Amino acid sequence: MASVSVSHLIIFIASMMIAASVAGVFTDTVGQLSSAVSEQGLDVSSDVRTDIEIISDSGSSAIYDSSGNGNITLHVKNTGSEGLAADPGELDVFVDGEFATAYSVRLMPDGGLSWDPGDVVRLEISTGALANWQPGGDHRVKVIVNGDEEVFEFRT
Repeated sequence: MASVSVSHLIIFIASMMIAASVAGVFTDTVGQLSSAVSEQGLDVSSDVRTDIEIISDSGSSAIYDSSGNGNITLHVKNTGSEGLAADPGELDVFVDGEFATAYSVRLMPDGGLSWDPGDVVRLEISTGALANWQPGGDHRVKVIVNGDEEVFEFRT
């Protein structure tokens, strides 16, 4: 009879140890999952508050400088509710499907660094650094900031 009580006590202690270790693993996993969801929520919030518009006139001859250095000049307005950095590293620019690396960003009119809501930047893209650039015809420029994409079409 005593041997039955001892074996039940051993099984009870073993099951309690297993339950405690499983609970510890679940607590750690739930904590990590909660942190990941919070971080993703902040990223999505930033994406939602970011919005830009290309406000250049596609019919204007000021878009492409065919007489000089061949730059494409666009004006981009921050229409979102979040401030952005007026820095080339913050923007991804594609011209006719080709990733552009040679471009400059200048805050209008004073050239500051903080691209606040309602502010406009001047984006100058050097076409000389594009392998497949052919002047003449229809062109597309895609600008991406924090996941927000804007496409601008024009003719040179």
